[in-house]
Amino acid sequence: MEKQSRKIEEHFIIEKPFYLVQKNELNIALAAYDNGLPLLLKGPTGSGKTRFMQFLAWTLKRPLITVSCHDDLSTSDLVGRYLIRGGETIWVDGPMTLAVRHGAICYLDEVVEARKDTTVVIHPLADDRRQMAIEKRGELLSAPKEFMLAVSYNPGYQSVLKDMKQSTRQRFVALELGYPGPELETEIICHEAGIDKKLAGSLVRIGSMTRELKDSGLQEGASTRLLVHAALLIKDGIEPREASHVTITEALTDDYELVAAIDEMISSVV
Repeated sequence: MEKQSRKIEEHFIIEKPFYLVQKNELNIALAAYDNGLPLLLKGPTGSGKTRFMQFLAWTLKRPLITVSCHDDLSTSDLVGRYLIRGGETIWVDGPMTLAVRHGAICYLDEVVEARKDTTVVIHPLADDRRQMAIEKRGELLSAPKEFMLAVSYNPGYQSVLKDMKQSTRQRFVALELGYPGPELETEIICHEAGIDKKLAGSLVRIGSMTRELKDSGLQEGASTRLLVHAALLIKDGIEPREASHVTITEALTDDYELVAAIDEMISSVV
């Protein structure tokens, strides 16, 4: 247990993360935490969902354990497993078990990417039971009041096969985090990349224009993250159009016509 205590200390966020509140998302998340309710964040790629969770954890002074979900993520990856070390068979807690034991915030990023059997673990933690069964150890954990379960997903990428079931969705307080408004996004880019407001505003215009192409075959427009990437390259001496091409255009699509259309937009702005 001493090793686990040291391990949980690594998940505390010491420095205040930079996050600009868009609406009332922080107050809602804090109210959900106070009432032991799980949190569901919905929003496009690079819209600040992970940064918001870091900011929430810092505000609450609780450790944040983040799990990036993927196709091979199983229940054992979340709960834990027996491992052989030094000729001994020992139990090693998974990230969710570690969070429950120590009253941390467990954040499952892109939760619908995980295997379907993970909902077996999530459901009892996401309702009024707030319990977690470790079947391999015959152990039933009750989450302390400090524990919070949070998940995120991107509705724009989901198919019928990769969508969140209603039986899961209706256990959560759901927050939609879209892209910030132009003024906030400009401020974010200025802060993250250290560029002037005029250049940041130009990049925000490009981002806004690409987001309007969703009905023209583009799966998703440029995220705030991509705009920051472009700003960083420009700050480092890369010509603005070239920086925007490699960080925005090429990141968004391989379609020749869309590449040409986005590059034309970029040329009209920078």
